[in-house]
Amino acid sequence: MTINRIGLAKILSEKAGFKPVKSTELIGQVFEVMKETLEKGENIKITGFGNFIVHKKRARIGRNPKTGQKLEISARRVVKFKPAQVLRKALKKGDV
Repeated sequence: MTINRIGLAKILSEKAGFKPVKSTELIGQVFEVMKETLEKGENIKITGFGNFIVHKKRARIGRNPKTGQKLEISARRVVKFKPAQVLRKALKKGDV
């Protein structure tokens, strides 16, 4: 099952007792803060859940798989997620 922003807001409103509109706004604000933090190049650590780590990739030479032509892949930043030990154990057990 995939959960989207609206589904997450629905679950939050049911579990925390918020109105659906308020939980949608709250989730939007949380994601906005996370996005701004990652854009600055800062990492995010959520205890018991995991870390969002900004990783810098250097420029490199790649190849078009269709034509075989070489091209330069520009340097960029990507976000990696590393789950916390608690989450890894829960997933291993099947508790989540």
